[in-house]
Amino acid sequence: MPDTGQHDFEAAAPLPSLATGETWWSNGKRAGGRMTVCVPCYHDDARPLLDVLAGLDGAASINLIAYDDGSRDSDMTASLRAALDGLPGQAFLITATANHGRSHARNRLVETAGSDWILFLDADMRPDDGAFLTRYIEAAREAGGPALIAGGFSLRHVTPDRSTALHAAQSRRSECLDAETRRKAPGRYVFTSNILVHRTILDTVGFDEGFTGWGWEDVDWGLRVADRYPVIHIDNTATHLGLDPAQVLLDKFGGSGANFARLAQRHPEAVRTMPLYRMAKRARRLPVRGLWRSLARAGAASQILPLGLRLACLKTYRAIAYSEDL
Repeated sequence: MPDTGQHDFEAAAPLPSLATGETWWSNGKRAGGRMTVCVPCYHDDARPLLDVLAGLDGAASINLIAYDDGSRDSDMTASLRAALDGLPGQAFLITATANHGRSHARNRLVETAGSDWILFLDADMRPDDGAFLTRYIEAAREAGGPALIAGGFSLRHVTPDRSTALHAAQSRRSECLDAETRRKAPGRYVFTSNILVHRTILDTVGFDEGFTGWGWEDVDWGLRVADRYPVIHIDNTATHLGLDPAQVLLDKFGGSGANFARLAQRHPEAVRTMPLYRMAKRARRLPVRGLWRSLARAGAASQILPLGLRLACLKTYRAIAYSEDL
């Protein structure tokens, strides 16, 4: 296992390095030393996350970098700056003039962070309890070397409404998994919305910017990391606040087929074990596939059908959509 010999949470660099088309802003506070929290943003209100972080145990010993990936929203910029001002430790906001995608945003955050341990939190996440940061710090010490530590996520602090009930049900079934379950396929269940990772890993296994738009770049990265480094799953959850209305969720699923095909090409053995892949391959043989896709989408979007049936329609719709790219 590669080892840099540096596992004591070194202090962050005083200023970020910037690329063309980026500007930065600092809250002017002194750098902490334990970890850098990295928050990618794109039209996301990260203020709830940042306000919670400010009150957690250990907050004074972290640094934070938020990366706005081309939102071009002055109100959001002002809100982010106000929230970053409330953090006890050093914080930066890097603003890009153009949108480059989720993988690019994470890679830029890694390049600009200075500490050995980096905690990725999506802008629409909220740590579930006050020991969130200290639990990660302890897990990193126990790892004894470079590792990826995944905390998992929940819906503890969000109340779904009728429009977001489908996304909540899908998340509970597929993503809100305890650490014991996630350990059965450690690379597969790396959700980058809430992970702590050592810089050695990030320097050797970057996020693939060939994945565009939404979906599957985190699974690709998790599988590649698991081939080379320990992937440790713990119960240190954060709530996903950003549940999507059904039509938005369906658009994301329907538009991520090319990313899933890229994942299948890069990790054929792992993807072949996924029920979704097998279902998508079978869907290629469906007659009038476009009609079945439309019917499945309508069923998933319907608020009068039972949630179990809507979930079945959602899975069918996704499989048919993916079949067109496999």
